[in-house]
Amino acid sequence: MASSFARQLLQLTAFALPFQQCSAASLYSTYKFDPLEHLGGVAPYFEPQDPPASPSPPQGCTTERAVYLSRHAAIYANDYDFEEYIDPFVSKLENNTALDWTKVPALNFLASWTAPMSDAEQELLTRAGRLEASQLGVTLSFRYPNLKLPSRVWTSSAERTVKSAESFVRGLEQDDNEMNVVSIYESEEAGANSLTPYKSCPAYSSSFGSDQSAVYLDKFTKPIMARLNAMAPGFNFTANDVYGMMELCGYESVIRGSSPFCDLDLFSPDDWLGWEYTADVMYHYNVGFGNQISGVVGLPWFNASANMLMADSTDQDIFVSFTHRELPPMVFVAMGLFNNSAFGGSEAAINDTMPLDRINYNRAWKSSHVLPFLSNMAIERLNCSGSYGYDDGDYYRVLVNSAPQPLPDCADGPGTSCSRAGFEQYVQDRVTLFQGFSEKCGVDYDNSTDTYSIYTDSGTGNGTSVGKRYEAFEYQ
Repeated sequence: MASSFARQLLQLTAFALPFQQCSAASLYSTYKFDPLEHLGGVAPYFEPQDPPASPSPPQGCTTERAVYLSRHAAIYANDYDFEEYIDPFVSKLENNTALDWTKVPALNFLASWTAPMSDAEQELLTRAGRLEASQLGVTLSFRYPNLKLPSRVWTSSAERTVKSAESFVRGLEQDDNEMNVVSIYESEEAGANSLTPYKSCPAYSSSFGSDQSAVYLDKFTKPIMARLNAMAPGFNFTANDVYGMMELCGYESVIRGSSPFCDLDLFSPDDWLGWEYTADVMYHYNVGFGNQISGVVGLPWFNASANMLMADSTDQDIFVSFTHRELPPMVFVAMGLFNNSAFGGSEAAINDTMPLDRINYNRAWKSSHVLPFLSNMAIERLNCSGSYGYDDGDYYRVLVNSAPQPLPDCADGPGTSCSRAGFEQYVQDRVTLFQGFSEKCGVDYDNSTDTYSIYTDSGTGNGTSVGKRYEAFEYQ
Protein backbone atom coordinates (compact mmCIF):
# COMPACT_ATOMS: atom_id res chain seq x y z
CA MET A 1 0.00 0.00 0.00
CA ALA A 2 2.75 2.39 1.04
CA SER A 3 4.93 1.55 -1.99
CA SER A 4 1.96 2.03 -4.32
CA PHE A 5 1.28 5.45 -2.78
CA ALA A 6 4.96 6.36 -3.15
CA ARG A 7 4.95 5.41 -6.83
CA GLN A 8 1.85 7.55 -7.40
CA LEU A 9 3.49 10.46 -5.59
CA LEU A 10 6.64 10.16 -7.71
CA GLN A 11 4.54 10.10 -10.86
CA LEU A 12 2.66 13.23 -9.78
CA THR A 13 5.96 14.94 -8.88
CA ALA A 14 7.49 14.09 -12.25
CA PHE A 15 4.40 15.48 -13.95
CA ALA A 16 4.47 18.71 -11.95
CA LEU A 17 8.18 19.52 -12.08
CA PRO A 18 8.41 20.67 -15.73
CA PHE A 19 5.74 23.25 -15.04
CA GLN A 20 6.87 24.54 -11.63
CA GLN A 21 10.67 24.25 -11.46
CA CYS A 22 10.75 24.40 -7.66
CA SER A 23 13.99 24.59 -5.73
CA ALA A 24 15.08 25.33 -2.19
CA ALA A 25 16.37 28.70 -3.34
CA SER A 26 13.08 29.75 -4.92
CA LEU A 27 10.98 28.35 -2.09
CA TYR A 28 12.84 29.92 0.82
CA SER A 29 14.69 32.96 -0.53
CA THR A 30 13.18 36.24 0.69
CA TYR A 31 15.87 38.48 -0.81
CA LYS A 32 14.53 41.68 -2.28
CA PHE A 33 16.34 44.82 -3.34
CA ASP A 34 14.94 48.21 -4.27
CA PRO A 35 17.50 50.73 -5.60
CA LEU A 36 15.19 53.59 -4.62
CA GLU A 37 15.85 52.75 -0.97
CA HIS A 38 19.63 53.14 -1.41
CA LEU A 39 19.91 56.51 -3.12
CA GLY A 40 20.86 58.77 -0.20
CA GLY A 41 19.61 62.31 -0.69
CA VAL A 42 18.11 61.39 -4.08
CA ALA A 43 15.85 58.67 -2.66
CA PRO A 44 12.10 59.24 -2.87
CA TYR A 45 10.53 59.37 0.58
CA PHE A 46 10.23 55.99 2.25
CA GLU A 47 10.12 54.71 5.82
CA PRO A 48 12.86 52.13 6.46
CA GLN A 49 11.38 51.10 9.85
CA ASP A 50 14.83 51.06 11.39
CA PRO A 51 14.37 50.10 14.17
CA PRO A 52 11.02 48.38 13.59
CA ALA A 53 9.46 49.92 16.73
CA SER A 54 5.93 51.27 16.41
CA PRO A 55 5.44 55.00 15.81
CA SER A 56 2.31 54.83 17.99
CA PRO A 57 2.78 56.17 21.53
CA PRO A 58 3.81 53.54 24.10
CA GLN A 59 1.13 51.90 26.24
CA GLY A 60 -0.45 54.41 28.59
CA CYS A 61 1.01 57.45 26.80
CA THR A 62 -0.54 60.23 24.74
CA THR A 63 1.25 62.90 22.74
CA GLU A 64 0.83 66.42 24.12
CA ARG A 65 3.15 68.38 21.86
CA ALA A 66 5.41 67.74 18.83
CA VAL A 67 8.12 69.60 16.95
CA TYR A 68 9.03 68.59 13.38
CA LEU A 69 11.92 69.42 11.06
CA SER A 70 11.51 68.28 7.45
CA ARG A 71 13.58 68.43 4.33
CA HIS A 72 11.73 69.61 1.23
CA ALA A 73 9.98 67.02 -0.92
CA ALA A 74 11.16 65.57 -4.25
CA ILE A 75 12.62 67.97 -6.83
CA TYR A 76 13.60 67.66 -10.49
CA ALA A 77 17.31 67.82 -9.67
CA ASN A 78 19.73 69.41 -7.27
CA ASP A 79 21.75 72.04 -9.11
CA TYR A 80 25.11 70.44 -8.30
CA ASP A 81 23.94 66.96 -9.30
CA PHE A 82 22.53 68.31 -12.55
CA GLU A 83 25.57 70.35 -13.53
CA GLU A 84 28.26 67.91 -12.36
CA TYR A 85 26.80 64.54 -13.36
CA ILE A 86 23.48 64.50 -15.17
CA ASP A 87 23.78 67.27 -17.76
CA PRO A 88 27.31 66.20 -18.90
CA PHE A 89 26.06 62.61 -19.33
CA VAL A 90 22.94 63.73 -21.25
CA SER A 91 24.99 66.04 -23.50
CA LYS A 92 27.49 63.28 -24.18
CA LEU A 93 24.64 60.92 -25.04
CA GLU A 94 23.02 63.42 -27.41
CA ASN A 95 26.31 64.14 -29.15
CA ASN A 96 27.21 60.49 -29.64
CA THR A 97 25.11 59.51 -32.65
CA ALA A 98 27.36 56.74 -33.96
CA LEU A 99 26.32 54.12 -31.42
CA ASP A 100 23.34 51.90 -32.15
CA TRP A 101 21.94 51.52 -28.65
CA THR A 102 19.29 49.06 -29.79
CA LYS A 103 22.05 46.45 -30.03
CA VAL A 104 23.47 47.08 -26.54
CA PRO A 105 21.96 44.78 -23.88
CA ALA A 106 20.59 46.53 -20.78
CA LEU A 107 21.16 49.93 -22.44
CA ASN A 108 18.90 49.56 -25.49
CA PHE A 109 16.40 51.98 -23.92
CA LEU A 110 18.90 54.79 -24.62
CA ALA A 111 17.93 54.62 -28.29
CA SER A 112 14.75 56.57 -27.51
CA TRP A 113 15.32 57.86 -23.99
CA THR A 114 15.12 61.61 -23.31
CA ALA A 115 16.18 63.52 -20.23
CA PRO A 116 13.37 63.96 -17.67
CA MET A 117 14.38 67.46 -16.65
CA SER A 118 15.69 70.65 -18.23
CA ASP A 119 18.08 73.28 -16.96
CA ALA A 120 15.14 75.55 -16.13
CA GLU A 121 13.53 72.89 -13.92
CA GLN A 122 16.46 72.48 -11.57
CA GLU A 123 15.48 72.74 -7.89
CA LEU A 124 11.73 72.87 -8.65
CA LEU A 125 9.35 70.63 -6.72
CA THR A 126 7.86 67.78 -8.73
CA ARG A 127 4.21 66.81 -8.71
CA ALA A 128 5.17 63.67 -6.79
CA GLY A 129 6.94 65.93 -4.31
CA ARG A 130 3.81 67.96 -3.72
CA LEU A 131 1.89 64.76 -3.14
CA GLU A 132 4.54 63.49 -0.69
CA ALA A 133 4.37 66.71 1.33
CA SER A 134 0.59 66.66 1.39
CA GLN A 135 0.66 63.04 2.52
CA LEU A 136 2.90 64.03 5.42
CA GLY A 137 0.25 66.52 6.47
CA VAL A 138 -2.42 63.82 6.33
CA THR A 139 -0.16 61.49 8.33
CA LEU A 140 0.23 64.05 11.10
CA SER A 141 -3.52 64.64 11.21
CA PHE A 142 -3.99 60.90 11.83
CA ARG A 143 -1.06 60.67 14.25
CA TYR A 144 -2.23 63.56 16.43
CA PRO A 145 -6.05 63.61 16.30
CA ASN A 146 -6.32 65.29 19.70
CA LEU A 147 -3.77 68.05 19.14
CA LYS A 148 -4.71 71.54 18.02
CA LEU A 149 -3.79 72.21 14.42
CA PRO A 150 -0.95 74.73 14.09
CA SER A 151 -1.67 78.28 13.03
CA ARG A 152 1.81 78.65 11.51
CA VAL A 153 4.26 76.46 9.62
CA TRP A 154 7.81 77.74 9.04
CA THR A 155 9.99 77.31 5.97
CA SER A 156 13.22 78.61 4.51
CA SER A 157 12.63 80.96 1.59
CA ALA A 158 13.63 78.79 -1.41
CA GLU A 159 10.77 77.92 -3.73
CA ARG A 160 11.09 74.16 -3.20
CA THR A 161 10.84 74.49 0.59
CA VAL A 162 7.98 76.99 0.41
CA LYS A 163 6.01 74.78 -2.00
CA SER A 164 6.67 71.78 0.25
CA ALA A 165 5.30 73.70 3.24
CA GLU A 166 2.25 74.81 1.28
CA SER A 167 1.49 71.28 0.11
CA PHE A 168 1.98 69.99 3.65
CA VAL A 169 -0.53 72.55 4.93
CA ARG A 170 -3.02 71.39 2.31
CA GLY A 171 -2.84 67.86 3.70
CA LEU A 172 -3.07 68.93 7.34
CA GLU A 173 -5.65 71.70 7.41
CA GLN A 174 -9.34 70.95 7.35
CA ASP A 175 -10.58 74.20 5.80
CA ASP A 176 -9.12 77.00 3.69
CA ASN A 177 -6.90 79.62 5.31
CA GLU A 178 -6.56 77.88 8.69
CA MET A 179 -2.76 77.95 8.64
CA ASN A 180 -0.15 80.41 7.51
CA VAL A 181 3.24 79.63 6.01
CA VAL A 182 6.03 81.78 7.46
CA SER A 183 8.99 82.16 5.09
CA ILE A 184 12.39 82.72 6.74
CA TYR A 185 14.93 84.37 4.45
CA GLU A 186 18.01 82.25 3.72
CA SER A 187 20.48 84.86 4.88
CA GLU A 188 24.24 84.42 5.08
CA GLU A 189 24.33 86.73 8.11
CA ALA A 190 21.55 85.39 10.33
CA GLY A 191 23.71 83.57 12.83
CA ALA A 192 21.92 80.58 14.34
CA ASN A 193 18.47 82.14 13.98
CA SER A 194 17.68 80.59 10.62
CA LEU A 195 16.40 77.42 8.98
CA THR A 196 19.62 77.47 6.92
CA PRO A 197 22.17 78.29 9.66
CA TYR A 198 24.98 76.54 7.78
CA LYS A 199 24.82 79.41 5.25
CA SER A 200 25.59 81.82 8.09
CA CYS A 201 28.54 79.73 9.30
CA PRO A 202 31.81 80.64 7.51
CA ALA A 203 33.47 77.51 8.92
CA TYR A 204 31.13 75.33 6.84
CA SER A 205 31.73 74.62 3.17
CA SER A 206 29.45 72.74 0.80
CA SER A 207 32.57 71.12 -0.68
CA PHE A 208 33.38 69.19 2.50
CA GLY A 209 33.41 65.44 1.84
CA SER A 210 34.10 65.71 -1.88
CA ASP A 211 37.70 64.51 -1.64
CA GLN A 212 36.85 61.53 0.57
CA SER A 213 33.82 60.41 -1.45
CA ALA A 214 35.84 60.68 -4.67
CA VAL A 215 38.11 57.91 -3.38
CA TYR A 216 35.29 55.42 -3.02
CA LEU A 217 33.58 56.69 -6.18
CA ASP A 218 36.63 55.61 -8.18
CA LYS A 219 36.71 52.24 -6.44
CA PHE A 220 33.08 51.23 -6.90
CA THR A 221 32.70 52.56 -10.46
CA LYS A 222 35.86 50.94 -11.86
CA PRO A 223 34.35 47.49 -12.60
CA ILE A 224 31.08 49.08 -13.77
CA MET A 225 32.95 51.27 -16.27
CA ALA A 226 34.85 48.23 -17.55
CA ARG A 227 31.59 46.33 -18.07
CA LEU A 228 29.73 49.21 -19.75
CA ASN A 229 32.66 50.10 -21.99
CA ALA A 230 32.90 46.47 -23.08
CA MET A 231 29.21 46.63 -24.03
CA ALA A 232 29.44 50.02 -25.77
CA PRO A 233 33.12 50.71 -26.59
CA GLY A 234 32.44 53.91 -28.44
CA PHE A 235 30.89 55.81 -25.53
CA ASN A 236 33.81 55.87 -23.07
CA PHE A 237 31.83 55.72 -19.83
CA THR A 238 33.48 57.62 -16.97
CA ALA A 239 33.01 57.44 -13.19
CA ASN A 240 30.88 60.58 -13.32
CA ASP A 241 28.74 59.08 -16.09
CA VAL A 242 28.03 56.03 -13.93
CA TYR A 243 27.25 58.14 -10.87
CA GLY A 244 24.91 60.37 -12.89
CA MET A 245 23.11 57.42 -14.49
CA MET A 246 22.45 55.97 -11.05
CA GLU A 247 21.24 59.35 -9.80
CA LEU A 248 18.79 59.42 -12.68
CA CYS A 249 17.15 56.32 -11.21
CA GLY A 250 15.99 58.50 -8.32
CA TYR A 251 15.33 61.77 -10.09
CA GLU A 252 13.53 60.24 -13.06
CA SER A 253 11.39 58.11 -10.76
CA VAL A 254 10.02 61.14 -8.92
CA ILE A 255 9.37 62.90 -12.25
CA ARG A 256 8.00 60.09 -14.46
CA GLY A 257 7.09 57.45 -11.90
CA SER A 258 9.81 54.99 -12.89
CA SER A 259 13.22 54.86 -14.55
CA PRO A 260 15.03 52.31 -16.73
CA PHE A 261 18.23 53.23 -14.88
CA CYS A 262 16.83 51.40 -11.82
CA ASP A 263 16.92 48.05 -13.67
CA LEU A 264 18.95 45.51 -11.69
CA ASP A 265 20.17 44.04 -14.99
CA LEU A 266 21.93 47.36 -15.58
CA PHE A 267 23.24 47.97 -12.08
CA SER A 268 23.40 45.14 -9.55
CA PRO A 269 22.58 45.42 -5.83
CA ASP A 270 26.32 45.55 -5.12
CA ASP A 271 26.61 48.48 -7.52
CA TRP A 272 23.84 50.34 -5.70
CA LEU A 273 25.37 49.66 -2.32
CA GLY A 274 28.62 51.16 -3.66
CA TRP A 275 26.76 54.26 -4.82
CA GLU A 276 25.02 54.57 -1.45
CA TYR A 277 28.27 54.24 0.48
CA THR A 278 29.91 56.91 -1.68
CA ALA A 279 27.07 59.27 -0.76
CA ASP A 280 27.29 58.27 2.90
CA VAL A 281 30.99 59.12 2.98
CA MET A 282 30.30 62.53 1.47
CA TYR A 283 27.52 63.31 3.96
CA HIS A 284 29.62 61.99 6.85
CA TYR A 285 32.34 64.57 6.18
CA ASN A 286 29.96 67.29 4.96
CA VAL A 287 27.13 67.42 7.50
CA GLY A 288 27.80 64.39 9.70
CA PHE A 289 30.08 63.27 12.49
CA GLY A 290 33.14 63.69 10.29
CA ASN A 291 32.70 67.48 10.35
CA GLN A 292 33.40 69.14 13.70
CA ILE A 293 31.08 72.04 12.89
CA SER A 294 27.99 69.86 12.23
CA GLY A 295 26.83 69.61 15.83
CA VAL A 296 27.50 73.31 16.38
CA VAL A 297 25.19 74.24 13.51
CA GLY A 298 22.50 71.69 14.47
CA LEU A 299 22.37 72.49 18.19
CA PRO A 300 20.37 75.77 18.17
CA TRP A 301 17.36 74.15 16.48
CA PHE A 302 17.49 71.17 18.85
CA ASN A 303 17.90 73.32 21.95
CA ALA A 304 15.07 75.69 21.02
CA SER A 305 12.77 72.81 20.10
CA ALA A 306 13.51 70.96 23.33
CA ASN A 307 12.75 74.11 25.33
CA MET A 308 9.44 74.53 23.46
CA LEU A 309 8.51 70.97 24.35
CA MET A 310 9.41 71.37 28.02
CA ALA A 311 7.67 74.74 28.42
CA ASP A 312 4.55 74.84 30.59
CA SER A 313 2.47 76.24 27.73
CA THR A 314 2.88 77.23 24.09
CA ASP A 315 0.64 78.86 21.51
CA GLN A 316 0.74 75.74 19.30
CA ASP A 317 0.69 72.00 19.90
CA ILE A 318 2.51 71.15 16.68
CA PHE A 319 5.53 73.03 15.30
CA VAL A 320 6.69 72.17 11.77
CA SER A 321 9.58 73.66 9.78
CA PHE A 322 10.89 72.94 6.27
CA THR A 323 14.51 73.25 5.22
CA HIS A 324 17.15 71.74 2.90
CA ARG A 325 19.12 68.51 3.11
CA GLU A 326 21.97 70.00 5.17
CA LEU A 327 20.21 70.89 8.44
CA PRO A 328 18.49 67.62 9.51
CA PRO A 329 21.70 65.54 9.62
CA MET A 330 23.46 68.37 11.49
CA VAL A 331 20.67 68.22 14.06
CA PHE A 332 21.15 64.44 14.27
CA VAL A 333 24.81 65.04 15.12
CA ALA A 334 23.86 67.59 17.77
CA MET A 335 21.50 64.99 19.25
CA GLY A 336 23.96 62.11 18.97
CA LEU A 337 21.76 60.06 16.63
CA PHE A 338 23.06 57.61 13.99
CA ASN A 339 26.53 57.68 15.48
CA ASN A 340 28.70 54.79 14.25
CA SER A 341 30.72 54.97 17.48
CA ALA A 342 27.76 54.93 19.86
CA PHE A 343 28.28 51.30 20.89
CA GLY A 344 32.05 51.06 20.77
CA GLY A 345 35.12 53.01 19.82
CA SER A 346 35.57 56.70 20.48
CA GLU A 347 34.53 59.99 18.94
CA ALA A 348 38.17 60.61 18.07
CA ALA A 349 38.13 57.56 15.83
CA ILE A 350 34.76 58.30 14.21
CA ASN A 351 36.28 58.62 10.73
CA ASP A 352 37.66 55.09 11.06
CA THR A 353 34.07 53.85 10.95
CA MET A 354 33.74 55.16 7.38
CA PRO A 355 36.76 53.59 5.62
CA LEU A 356 37.47 54.64 2.05
CA ASP A 357 38.64 51.25 0.79
CA ARG A 358 35.62 49.11 1.72
CA ILE A 359 32.01 49.42 2.83
CA ASN A 360 31.13 49.39 6.50
CA TYR A 361 27.88 47.46 6.18
CA ASN A 362 27.15 47.75 9.90
CA ARG A 363 27.25 51.55 10.00
CA ALA A 364 24.45 53.51 11.67
CA TRP A 365 25.05 56.47 9.34
CA LYS A 366 23.02 55.70 6.20
CA SER A 367 21.94 58.77 4.27
CA SER A 368 19.18 56.80 2.52
CA HIS A 369 17.57 56.27 5.93
CA VAL A 370 18.05 59.75 7.33
CA LEU A 371 17.70 62.20 4.44
CA PRO A 372 15.64 60.99 1.51
CA PHE A 373 13.37 63.60 -0.02
CA LEU A 374 10.97 64.84 2.68
CA SER A 375 13.02 63.23 5.44
CA ASN A 376 11.43 64.37 8.68
CA MET A 377 12.33 64.24 12.33
CA ALA A 378 9.97 64.74 15.26
CA ILE A 379 10.54 65.25 18.95
CA GLU A 380 7.42 64.49 20.95
CA ARG A 381 6.35 65.26 24.48
CA LEU A 382 4.34 62.37 25.90
CA ASN A 383 2.18 62.28 28.98
CA CYS A 384 2.16 58.78 30.40
CA SER A 385 -0.23 57.47 33.02
CA GLY A 386 -0.62 53.82 33.88
CA SER A 387 2.36 52.66 31.79
CA TYR A 388 3.26 49.45 33.54
CA GLY A 389 6.66 49.62 35.19
CA TYR A 390 7.04 53.41 34.81
CA ASP A 391 6.12 56.43 36.89
CA ASP A 392 3.37 58.72 35.66
CA GLY A 393 4.63 61.94 34.08
CA ASP A 394 6.16 63.52 31.01
CA TYR A 395 8.45 61.63 28.68
CA TYR A 396 10.15 62.58 25.39
CA ARG A 397 10.93 60.59 22.29
CA VAL A 398 12.28 61.05 18.75
CA LEU A 399 10.85 59.81 15.45
CA VAL A 400 12.88 59.84 12.22
CA ASN A 401 10.77 59.04 9.18
CA SER A 402 8.22 57.53 11.58
CA ALA A 403 10.76 55.20 13.24
CA PRO A 404 11.30 55.78 16.98
CA GLN A 405 14.96 56.51 17.72
CA PRO A 406 16.22 56.13 21.31
CA LEU A 407 18.47 58.94 22.50
CA PRO A 408 21.89 57.61 23.52
CA ASP A 409 22.15 57.36 27.33
CA CYS A 410 18.54 58.47 27.75
CA ALA A 411 16.11 55.60 27.33
CA ASP A 412 14.58 55.30 30.81
CA GLY A 413 10.93 55.64 29.73
CA PRO A 414 8.30 53.50 28.03
CA GLY A 415 9.35 52.29 24.59
CA THR A 416 12.17 54.45 23.27
CA SER A 417 11.23 57.47 25.39
CA CYS A 418 13.26 59.44 27.90
CA SER A 419 12.07 60.80 31.25
CA ARG A 420 11.68 64.53 31.87
CA ALA A 421 14.71 64.64 34.16
CA GLY A 422 16.74 62.52 31.78
CA PHE A 423 15.78 64.66 28.80
CA GLU A 424 16.67 67.90 30.57
CA GLN A 425 20.09 66.52 31.46
CA TYR A 426 20.60 65.14 27.95
CA VAL A 427 19.84 68.50 26.34
CA GLN A 428 22.21 70.25 28.72
CA ASP A 429 24.98 67.76 27.96
CA ARG A 430 24.57 68.38 24.22
CA VAL A 431 24.57 72.16 24.78
CA THR A 432 27.84 71.82 26.68
CA LEU A 433 29.33 69.90 23.75
CA PHE A 434 28.25 72.18 20.92
CA GLN A 435 27.38 75.66 22.20
CA GLY A 436 29.08 78.76 20.77
CA PHE A 437 27.78 79.04 17.20
CA SER A 438 29.26 82.45 16.41
CA GLU A 439 32.69 81.71 17.85
CA LYS A 440 33.09 78.21 16.45
CA CYS A 441 31.75 79.23 13.04
CA GLY A 442 34.22 82.09 12.89
CA VAL A 443 31.45 84.61 12.21
CA ASP A 444 32.86 87.76 10.60
CA TYR A 445 29.68 89.85 10.42
CA ASP A 446 27.81 91.97 12.97
CA ASN A 447 24.66 91.09 14.92
CA SER A 448 25.16 87.33 14.90
CA THR A 449 23.30 85.22 17.45
CA ASP A 450 23.79 81.78 18.97
CA THR A 451 20.06 81.38 19.59
CA TYR A 452 17.26 80.01 17.44
CA SER A 453 14.22 82.16 18.30
CA ILE A 454 12.04 81.87 15.18
CA TYR A 455 9.25 80.09 17.08
CA THR A 456 8.75 83.01 19.45
CA ASP A 457 10.16 86.01 17.56
CA SER A 458 7.30 88.32 16.58
CA GLY A 459 9.60 89.88 13.98
CA THR A 460 9.22 86.82 11.74
CA GLY A 461 5.56 87.72 11.26
CA ASN A 462 2.49 85.55 10.98
CA GLY A 463 3.12 84.45 7.41
CA THR A 464 0.60 84.15 4.61
CA SER A 465 -2.21 81.70 3.96
CA VAL A 466 -1.80 79.13 1.22
CA GLY A 467 -4.87 80.33 -0.64
CA LYS A 468 -7.66 78.42 -2.25
CA ARG A 469 -7.78 74.73 -1.59
CA TYR A 470 -5.66 72.57 -3.95
CA GLU A 471 -3.86 75.61 -5.33
CA ALA A 472 -0.65 74.11 -3.96
CA PHE A 473 -1.01 71.23 -6.43
CA GLU A 474 -1.24 73.29 -9.57
CA TYR A 475 1.49 72.26 -12.02
CA GLN A 476 3.95 74.97 -12.93
